[in-house]
Amino acid sequence: MALNYHIIPVTPFAQNCTVLWCDVSMRAAVVDAGGNLERILEFVEQQGLTIEKLLLTHGHIDHAGGAGTLAHQLQIRIEGPQQEDDFWLAQLQQQGRTFGLSCGDAVKPDRWLADGDSVTVGEQTLRVIHCPGHTPGHVVFYSASAQLLISGDVLFQGSIGRTDFPRGNHQQLLDSIQNKLFILPDETTVIPGHGQLTTLGEEKDSNPFVMSPRYR
Repeated sequence: MALNYHIIPVTPFAQNCTVLWCDVSMRAAVVDAGGNLERILEFVEQQGLTIEKLLLTHGHIDHAGGAGTLAHQLQIRIEGPQQEDDFWLAQLQQQGRTFGLSCGDAVKPDRWLADGDSVTVGEQTLRVIHCPGHTPGHVVFYSASAQLLISGDVLFQGSIGRTDFPRGNHQQLLDSIQNKLFILPDETTVIPGHGQLTTLGEEKDSNPFVMSPRYR
């Protein structure tokens, strides 16, 4: 039994929407369905998967803009992020106008997530880790068995998330990375919200935004 993943870049921001699925049940979850829903559905159909839920790391439009439409279309649940991101999800249409992206109505998840919660994908279970800083309600999803971390906009290859948005907090973000993510195994593969995959070990060793005092 394994947890599989496939990354589909969506929106003009090339956000890494991730399809996760259990190879026993062939049931799937879509993480951060920000847009380009036809690409997501095409891949799911090609693989013979059944989407059972949507997961959100945070409330920015490139991550959440298509979630409400897809959930309504498939009649499935939305889980996450943590409730402090409610104000972002409530203004998705306004975010769309700001960035020139189309999206549906405001999103109200069926389940808010908290630090230490679990989410399931078929017969697989992932741990929820609350990592505020980029946004106050940002969560990440971690599978110990698959050695996989979906980090959203917390941690990137060689970089970290922006903190100049409303209620962003640079020190909080650094604390989230160092105290919550860097305690996980070095060999953990990281799927960031944008850009290339990395590992926690690589980022511990070389990420300048975490290593260098000049960015603190």
